[in-house]
Amino acid sequence: MTDQTTDEVSTLRERLSAAGVRYALASYVDIHGNPKGKFVPLAHLEHMLGGSELFTGAALDGVPQDVSDDEVAAVPDPASATPCPWNPQLAWFAGNLYLNGEPFEACSRNTLQRQLDAAAAMGYGFNLGVETEFFILKDIEDGGVAPISDRDTLAKPCYDTTSMMDNLPIITEMVEAMNDLGWDVYSFDHEDANGQFEIDFQYTDAMTMADRFVFFRMMAKEFAHRRGFFASFMPKPFEDRTGSGAHLNMSLSDRETGENLFATEHDPHGCGLSPLGYQFIAGVLRHGRALSAVIAPTVNSYKRLVKQGSMSGSTWAPVFVCHGTNNRTNMIRIPGAGQRAECRAADISCNPYLGAALILAAGLEGIREGIDPGPPHTENMYHYSDDEVAAMGIDLLPANLGEAIEAFAADDLARQVFGEELFNAFVDLKRAEWQAYHNHVGDWERERYLKFF
Repeated sequence: MTDQTTDEVSTLRERLSAAGVRYALASYVDIHGNPKGKFVPLAHLEHMLGGSELFTGAALDGVPQDVSDDEVAAVPDPASATPCPWNPQLAWFAGNLYLNGEPFEACSRNTLQRQLDAAAAMGYGFNLGVETEFFILKDIEDGGVAPISDRDTLAKPCYDTTSMMDNLPIITEMVEAMNDLGWDVYSFDHEDANGQFEIDFQYTDAMTMADRFVFFRMMAKEFAHRRGFFASFMPKPFEDRTGSGAHLNMSLSDRETGENLFATEHDPHGCGLSPLGYQFIAGVLRHGRALSAVIAPTVNSYKRLVKQGSMSGSTWAPVFVCHGTNNRTNMIRIPGAGQRAECRAADISCNPYLGAALILAAGLEGIREGIDPGPPHTENMYHYSDDEVAAMGIDLLPANLGEAIEAFAADDLARQVFGEELFNAFVDLKRAEWQAYHNHVGDWERERYLKFF
């Protein structure tokens, strides 16, 4: 299951050993995008690359296997070998799951690979950049949580330099680690909520970016933990503060030349986006409501996707299934320089392989069918009434996970992309999550009703 020769494996082992690595982590993700795996002494690297590490799929969320089924094997991608900056004895490998020697259809990474292969057959590569928003917080004595800086108290903390400097030691560790890994961080800042940050790094091909997204979340947690803090990728941990997105910046490239096929100087709308780019956007919008279940996959995600406008301390997230120019009220934004499309509905809790797979499939459908998304919206969509939005034929994103998963369940493209088993597992898991949320009695209900009647 690996194409690596003995010499290539030896070279890789020697390189890792020289860097102080003792253990290789044969990793993959569950349906949530959380990393799983086994730790393998470096002496057994060749066996690991051949798929020696077996896993009981029934032990994991969303892996459609029974306890009586054969185990799945993690087959690491040697090109993904990444020394762990928080522990130089460990090297992480992104991997694909196999079953009985064949790619396991219900593996997240395999799901993305199938869509990348479909794009390649059309002559396209898929490039992706992710804006990583997250919180770094500390536990406090009363059982609550707080930003790690005592000065991080502003009502509008976005871009605040004072509290950013208090957090600079831990953010610097992360940025330097990312640059050492070759990710090319080009900016970072304090975001719009207290204790919230964003680190932006260079785009790359979608598979590499999805791998880096998974590694980033793991790395942030480890760096925060060893300082006595914790990193949170909950989409909206505070009701009165902005949530954490993971804006997906997308473009297609020519497989032969690497040319950006979304770029043009002749866009009649003045956005710098090619006809191919608009067709891609149209496909994404067609499946926007189903997509939301994958790129905004939790009950909490929909506390971020609310129709309250883009005021500081509330939300910068869109609810309108439409596209627009350099404004942030549309699901799909075309940034000022053009040449790419940005999906703003995605949040930091998503499984990047599944999100990228479905959004790519939707975009390719738009291209195959030559769909026209109509002219971009330059206006603030929040200024329209619900009736005006409906009259324009614009859908709203689902208001909750229940609506989202039913839109996903009704979408034939989603079923095709995921494959029957993973599709059913995802629907079942998310329906159960939504039902569990409704069955839970929380503080808000007790405070409102316990002594009211």
